[in-house]
Amino acid sequence: MTDVIVVGGGPTGLMLASELRLHGLGVVVLERDEEPAKNVRALGLHVRSIEVMDQRGLLGRFLERGKQIRVGGFFAGLNKTWPERMDTAHSYVLGIPQTVVERLLAEHAAEAGAEIRRGAEVVGIGQDDYGVTAELADGSRVVGQFLVGCDGGRSTVRKLVGVAFPGEPAKTETLLGEMEATASPEEIAAVTAEVRKTQLRFGLGPLGDGVYRVLVPAAGVAEDRAVPPTLDDFRQQLRAVAGTDFGVHSPRWLSRFGDATRLAERYRDGRVFLAGDAAHIHPPAGGQGLNLGLQDAFNLGWKLAAAVAGWAPQDLLDTYEAERRPVAESVLDTTRALMELMSTEPGPQAVRRLLAELMDFDDVNRYVMEKITAIGIRYDLGAGPDLVGRRLRDVRLKGGRLYDLMHAGRGLLLDQTGRLSAEGWADRVDLVGDVSEEVAEPAVLLRPDGYVAWAGDDQRDLRAHLARWFGPA
Repeated sequence: MTDVIVVGGGPTGLMLASELRLHGLGVVVLERDEEPAKNVRALGLHVRSIEVMDQRGLLGRFLERGKQIRVGGFFAGLNKTWPERMDTAHSYVLGIPQTVVERLLAEHAAEAGAEIRRGAEVVGIGQDDYGVTAELADGSRVVGQFLVGCDGGRSTVRKLVGVAFPGEPAKTETLLGEMEATASPEEIAAVTAEVRKTQLRFGLGPLGDGVYRVLVPAAGVAEDRAVPPTLDDFRQQLRAVAGTDFGVHSPRWLSRFGDATRLAERYRDGRVFLAGDAAHIHPPAGGQGLNLGLQDAFNLGWKLAAAVAGWAPQDLLDTYEAERRPVAESVLDTTRALMELMSTEPGPQAVRRLLAELMDFDDVNRYVMEKITAIGIRYDLGAGPDLVGRRLRDVRLKGGRLYDLMHAGRGLLLDQTGRLSAEGWADRVDLVGDVSEEVAEPAVLLRPDGYVAWAGDDQRDLRAHLARWFGPA
């Protein structure tokens, strides 16, 4: 029997497995596909995900293989400058293909001791008061204390436990693939620039060696979206939208995606949880999907570890849905708005022009980007200073950097008074007696996911919050 079964070996599942292994839990990742996906759907990490990697000491691996980007355009393609004074030490987006993100996370999870089984398709789930059993297509079984479905928008786990997935079906569809083109780079760049003046769901981006990432609106919504489009579908739609097919040929991979927007009715069914696309799907506008899933895993991991270790407060596991579902609701609303703003209809175009004017104000531009990059999130953790419920950026301490102290995934009490104590919780919370000019509160208590659970200087109040988030002393 293992501690946690993770179904799905994409970025969300691998991030979760790594978080669980930080606390010494037994983890089995069950991935249906024999090989990692080759198609590149997501192209980067947003600020909060970059911070997450930094908090666990992983950021160097990603920076080596990515490109720091500080340009506008993430909000409905509105070409505004990157905002100044963002509340982060990492004020950029990291351009890095999803395939690379997945490979790096798989390497880290394996190094941490997670067992990753490929070609392991889950076909049945049973649970009782003591554990969960995953039945595999080959007739074998895996038993664990908990199971987390990180198996995508068509989640088998979600269907097996009977969690409804209400929302809006796809109304439009977009073709996406990588292929070679015979047209000159100059012609492709010129035509693409002209078409994108009105059609933002179009683009040919050079990948090198004559290969392009091609994005073009589909003729309609396919009856079976699991069936990939053909090269002729791409040629036909390129001619319809751009007046030329650019001589595309020799595809590496072809796919399609729609603008369906759905949110799981609940994130938990007994000992089974949902995370990432298994819990929410939305159009890819703004590049938020992969990042939302990583942050789901970051929120859930330490809470599951606490439950397995036996020190979790009674309702700690319930806070996962209470905190993350509203975040997903907000992202779904944002992507709905983004899709409207990219419409070619006169009404949405008028709203787009108005928003473009508003984003010329620094505060509006910054607010929009902090929303897209997930650093504007505040969980409802009760009364307290404004910092409570927000993640704390990587502040400079007299003795170094805050995020360097968070690699182990434990709680952290930053005490600038020299008078407070976490006695009784030393196995769960690190006490750091240091000062920072960037933290106005006398002391802050950080959860393992970096969110501020308490701020102040009263020892009795601190002990109550230690018990609230880290169990009895």
